Amino acid sequence: MEIFAIETGNFKLDGGAMFGVVPKVMWNKIYPADENNLCNWAMRCMLVIDGARKILIDNGIGEKQDHKFLKHYYLNGDATLKKSLANHGLSFDDITDVVLTHLHFDHCGGSIEYNENKELVPAFKNATYHTSTQQWEWAVHPNRRESASFLKENILPIQERGKLNLFDKDHELFPNFIVKLYHGHTGGQVIPHINVNGRTIVFCADLFPSVAHLPMPYIMAYDTRPLLTLDEKKTFFEEALKNDYVLFFEHDLYNECCTLHQTEKGVREKETYTLREFFKN
Repeated sequence: MEIFAIETGNFKLDGGAMFGVVPKVMWNKIYPADENNLCNWAMRCMLVIDGARKILIDNGIGEKQDHKFLKHYYLNGDATLKKSLANHGLSFDDITDVVLTHLHFDHCGGSIEYNENKELVPAFKNATYHTSTQQWEWAVHPNRRESASFLKENILPIQERGKLNLFDKDHELFPNFIVKLYHGHTGGQVIPHINVNGRTIVFCADLFPSVAHLPMPYIMAYDTRPLLTLDEKKTFFEEALKNDYVLFFEHDLYNECCTLHQTEKGVREKETYTLREFFKN
């Protein structure tokens, strides 16, 4: 099994929204904002190659949305999903499986593209798309708080083309690839746990957007059930410390991976490094 970080570009979001009730004077020291109170965030995906199976976890914001939509997010950086896959000798057609942690536009926007007839079709035509039943229902029938984050054009063509696989509980989706469900950020968020070389690498998605979100109170205002997120963080930390998990961050512009340890202030990062550095050790 081989695992690679796949950069798809960066975008900006309001720092207050990303850190919830934590005052700016505290979070700005560890994840700085610009003069407009915007923080820059990665949209980092993951490629897992295991024999003939090539699994892509999330796929960024995509390229099909119009300028009116994208202008609010200040896209930046040179990386694209297509270029990042090409760096590993792959095209969209080589992907066999797409695992979507959840269906917010910055995680699944690259799932769908326009074809030559201006029809919305799955961008990965040979892939099965996997996500949770809970998240699918949550996205297709959104609550008023999240409705702006669930774009029908990112979702419905997957089902219409018969490419959708849904599951409703924690299980081994592929050999050494376990999916676990979390519900604080959004219903049925899928957090992959990948076992490789005797270690577990966790794709953190929006359970932990960044190293800066490790402290217990640092919870996004986007989370629909923040008290549940608190409980989920506590349970996750217990598992992670016991099993020496490696955390992989989708949105942290500055840190790709870290391990954890218990400190006087709570659970914090022990070491930070890139995925490439991890596999070289």
